[in-house]
Amino acid sequence: MIHDTAAPVTGTYPNEPRLALLTHTEARETVELLQLLEQLDPGGRGPAAGQLAADLARRMPTP
Repeated sequence: MIHDTAAPVTGTYPNEPRLALLTHTEARETVELLQLLEQLDPGGRGPAAGQLAADLARRMPTP
């Protein structure tokens, strides 16, 4: 497929503000649930869930 790079990209965008992928509350609840999974499944996916929870928690802004 050949794309014409000389033509400008145009489009219409809504004026209303976009929502975050996750709210702060949803992100905090996700971290808590991943930490719970880590405790409930220590031999399976628990360690991976704990690592993901830690990674997500580090990326969250402090309230």
